[in-house]
Amino acid sequence: MVFILKIYIAYILDLIFGDPYVIPHPVQAIGKLISFLEKRLIGFSNKKFFGMILNITVLAVTFTVCYFLQKIVIVEIYLMYTVFSVKCLGDEGRKVYRILKEGNLAKARKELSYLVSRDTESLEKNDIIRSTMETISENTVDGVIAPMIYMFIGGLPLAMVYKAINTMDSMLGYKNEKYAEFGYFSAKLDDAANFIPAKITGGVLIPLSCFFLRYDYKNAWKIFFRDRKNHASPNSAHPEAAVAGALGIQFGGKTSYFGREYDKPTIGDKKREFQTEDIKKNIKILYMTSFLGLVICSTVYAAVLKIF
Repeated sequence: MVFILKIYIAYILDLIFGDPYVIPHPVQAIGKLISFLEKRLIGFSNKKFFGMILNITVLAVTFTVCYFLQKIVIVEIYLMYTVFSVKCLGDEGRKVYRILKEGNLAKARKELSYLVSRDTESLEKNDIIRSTMETISENTVDGVIAPMIYMFIGGLPLAMVYKAINTMDSMLGYKNEKYAEFGYFSAKLDDAANFIPAKITGGVLIPLSCFFLRYDYKNAWKIFFRDRKNHASPNSAHPEAAVAGALGIQFGGKTSYFGREYDKPTIGDKKREFQTEDIKKNIKILYMTSFLGLVICSTVYAAVLKIF
């Protein structure tokens, strides 16, 4: 039960403080290790093999360091706290919301550019809202629920291993000439790591959250089962579909990346146009999903302890 208490303390610290910008963040150290290894391995001809070596090395170092650091309780709780991104994700969404309420589209586009990889320079208000909500919905998995699940399964070391997987994918998992082969293993590993958490988030936690928030939880389930595969990523559409169904909106459609326009599959039914307040609703779903995830995970963990 002490272990559960530590996770609750870490979760509460995240809700209060968010990302510790003035204190070293472990993901920064992981990122530096990835960059260090990339410079030394990407030049080899067998890029897939050496990309895999990079992944194995980063994961081994991350697990080992965290295994020993968790023996110091204060350090363990601090590192657990840095794994969660509830407040940070909510704050980023609120920034865009406040700017849109001011009517400053140019500033909103600029703020959004810090959150997404798509082109934002010419986005209209509806597209800014859609892009913000897609980001919040998708990151509910890799920024909150997935690391939470892995923390309950394997403590701090496994949770931080997940963050390392996520970081490698964000740095190397691109389908371009430079990383198509070298980042192949990183992308596939991230897909595998999010496979179950994405389904739990979209199929259980978000609809359940919408029930408590009095959003359309029945339609959240309906759209989840219908549209959960409408994305190039095998996992991203799971949370997006549940949110789109609950709020009666439609994600996807025309999106520009690096000057090239793509027609992404749609997710949800367009029952109405986007409204600025939808961002706040999405943030409420994020917070409620994180809380319910914590309660359910801790309950299951305690029940398993009693059985075994």
